[in-house]
Amino acid sequence: MDVGAVEARTRGIRGRARELEWIGRLVEAADGPGPKVLVLTGEPGAGKTTLLDHAVDVAAVRGRRVLRVRGCEGEQGLDFAGVHQLLSPVLRDIDRLPARQRDALRHAFGMDDGAGDGGQIPEPLVIRSGVLTLLSEAATERPLLIVVDDAQWLDVGSLDVLAFVARRLEGERMALLLAAREESVPARFDRDFPHLATGPLDGAEAGLLLDEQPNPPRGKARAQIIEQAAGNPLALIELARAFAKGPGLQRPGAIEALPLTTRLERLFAADLPGLPQETRHALLLAAAAGTDRLSDVLHAVPGLDDPEVWRPAEEAGLVRVENGEVRLRHPLIRFAVHQAASFADRREAHLALAAAFAHEPDRRAWHLAAAAFGPDEEVADALAQSAERSRRRGGYAAAATALERSAELTPDTERRAGRLLAAAVAAMYAGYPQWVGEIAARVGTLTHDPKLLAEASLCGGWSLAVTLRHQDALGFLLPVAETMATAAPALALDALATAATPAYNSGDPANRAELQRVGDLIPPQPDRSGRLWADAVAHPFTDRETLLRRLRDLAGSSWEEGPVLDPTMLGELIMLGATAWILDETDLSIRLLGRAMDHFRPAATAGTNCTVTQALALALFDSGAWTAAGSAAEEAFSLAAEAGADNVAVGAPILQATLRALRGDHTGARERAAEAVRGIELRKSRSLYVRHCQALGMAALAEGDHGAAYEHLRRVFTQDSTPAPVHHHASLHHLADLAAAAVRVGQADDARAVLRAVEDILGTPRSSRLDAIVHRATALLSPPDDAEPHFLAALADPAGARWPFERALAQLDFAEWLRRRRRAAEARPLLAAALEVFERLDARPWTERATAELRAAGVTVTDSTAPEAVAGLTPQELQIAQLAAEGLTNRDIGARLYLSPRTIGFHLHKIFPKLGITGRAQLRDVLGR
Repeated sequence: MDVGAVEARTRGIRGRARELEWIGRLVEAADGPGPKVLVLTGEPGAGKTTLLDHAVDVAAVRGRRVLRVRGCEGEQGLDFAGVHQLLSPVLRDIDRLPARQRDALRHAFGMDDGAGDGGQIPEPLVIRSGVLTLLSEAATERPLLIVVDDAQWLDVGSLDVLAFVARRLEGERMALLLAAREESVPARFDRDFPHLATGPLDGAEAGLLLDEQPNPPRGKARAQIIEQAAGNPLALIELARAFAKGPGLQRPGAIEALPLTTRLERLFAADLPGLPQETRHALLLAAAAGTDRLSDVLHAVPGLDDPEVWRPAEEAGLVRVENGEVRLRHPLIRFAVHQAASFADRREAHLALAAAFAHEPDRRAWHLAAAAFGPDEEVADALAQSAERSRRRGGYAAAATALERSAELTPDTERRAGRLLAAAVAAMYAGYPQWVGEIAARVGTLTHDPKLLAEASLCGGWSLAVTLRHQDALGFLLPVAETMATAAPALALDALATAATPAYNSGDPANRAELQRVGDLIPPQPDRSGRLWADAVAHPFTDRETLLRRLRDLAGSSWEEGPVLDPTMLGELIMLGATAWILDETDLSIRLLGRAMDHFRPAATAGTNCTVTQALALALFDSGAWTAAGSAAEEAFSLAAEAGADNVAVGAPILQATLRALRGDHTGARERAAEAVRGIELRKSRSLYVRHCQALGMAALAEGDHGAAYEHLRRVFTQDSTPAPVHHHASLHHLADLAAAAVRVGQADDARAVLRAVEDILGTPRSSRLDAIVHRATALLSPPDDAEPHFLAALADPAGARWPFERALAQLDFAEWLRRRRRAAEARPLLAAALEVFERLDARPWTERATAELRAAGVTVTDSTAPEAVAGLTPQELQIAQLAAEGLTNRDIGARLYLSPRTIGFHLHKIFPKLGITGRAQLRDVLGR
């Protein structure tokens, strides 16, 4: 299309100047700077599709390539149906992808011979990164515009893929324009991307639009149409058309009596009686098929490929025939046609389609379900088999949808309950906590079987365990563990282990006591990590040696080798990793949780992935791997936002705020912490409350405001005459930082009271980490002549190097104490060691403090420019630079980070100037420190 034609069509789009400007910028951003994602919202008939058509025209004029997909309600149960349609023009290039991505996509799209035959489930992240790579390759010759219409009807798998792509468009020659009904914007796009609402036209624009119609209404009819259409362009056009063709609609009250959407559906259906029988039949088949592109229907049902069948519908404005394709002119036409038909006619259409799609068992099952007249075990079983095929492909959302419908069609009540429970489990693996809860709640209305009810309660409790509703989660889970303790001890232990997480997060002593009481009722089970996890949550310090011995027995070499693909085994691995973290076995925790992340993706939920990723981020943070911790926290937050796991959606940003504080960005830290907890009461989630206090306390220390730091850190212990930890585990790790702030603001006596209370709780033996923390706090709060033995004890255990920042703080405090006693020679090696850690971690406030102490101790310190240059990199940029310095190619880095090679190249071109270099060969020298 030439420029003149585009401009002419643009002038015909009334009242959308703002939208056209945004779309123009988006099309330009496909090959340049600016936001690369735009979500277009509006009510049915607002003109979203017209605006998308305009975007396609503009893209063509500006030399962009366009890939387009339209959501289809009838294909919502078919995993990856939408993205398969989107990619169909470029699927011929699938064999050019890296082998792992190629195989995953071929498997997901059913393009390989083994699809659905029990082969290995493709990893969701590999599928998504494969789509990103394929799109990136498609944009090599020309920038690419991805256009998505009716996103509210896309299948869940396709939405997951598109959201993944949308978050990674920086540096790509691509842009994404997505349209959805304003009340049905998919969760993945409802808040993280720019939205543009296509609101109603004003009166003047509405009048101009009416004037452009073939028979513009006048007088009272005109005013009535403008009033009733309420600025909806489609309603204006269709009402004007109806008034011109149907005098009966002009009688008083004919329009006012109908809601807008119903009015439009009836207007669309008004043309149906005048169409030939074969045309009405064709339209009903198209509506029943539920597909935007009707080529499948054309070739599946005899007679529909005759153009003359469709001509009357095209002349009536119901369909558009072009390029050998038949398209419904608007989704409401499908509803109108479908609703205008009797159930018998609709049933006949679905049965015809089921016969036509006999070679596609999934589609056949859904058409049989639509034709079902009441419960039907044969159809229910076909849907259950479809669910199993989806599950084998990793399409858990599709499996859950099919099982839910299968349950509705199952005659036997007990079997219906079992299928609903299976649907809840599939939805759990799909990562949709709210959906899991809704399905699980329905199981209780269908059965009295105690085991089924218990399993449903376990699912319901899981759906709440990843939220901040800790008490509600425990209200589901602990009764299951208690009632099933002897009847089904394995199930009881699963419930207990699941309950341990909200019990830990709540930090309420009563919850921990109840966890221990119920756990004592469950008979011993062989080699189960769930009981160990629950015991560690309940009493992390009082029986440390026994817990450690059990942990080491369970976390033996069997976890170090071979694939771990079974979800149950992975659950065990995650609980062992969490237990190791609680017991300060940080290195072991990182190994176990990292291994779980490597293997959990093939079958894990987004909710599970985000909780594991956050746990790994916390362990990495403790170990001093701050860049990796920041990247993991970012990933956890992204997954949590998609999964509705608000415990992680709050916790991950708090960790990000802490990292900002430690690196000297105290303002950014406070902003991120405030954003994380806005509108949330943290007192019922004591673990998050303590971590939030830590973030604010470290931000104050970074700023040099020791008074504010003391106030924030003091809140992690109660204000009672005998202080106690607010959280039985998380509070204790901040004791030394509290002591450091206390001595600077004259609150040493109060801090000593806290220290005494903590020592009574901890007892002995303590972990190397907590032992060093207690000795550092004691040294800081002791009289000057009594401090040295405690400083030496804080640094005596070589294992303390596993927590480098905490050890460096102890070295810095001891060195300051030594220098004040004119023992500078002894202080210098401690300061040098601390400075090396602070520089490596980019802990700038502490780097400055250690540098000043070294100079005061008589050491000439040469400022290094490398840390300052590296400080300008984002965590992701630093990770890319480090991998490139190791010699990895862009494709290798992209495969590891789930980004396209083009995006890696884009980041490297930004990294080089920041580091003052011109190529990757210089990266090793710059990053060598």
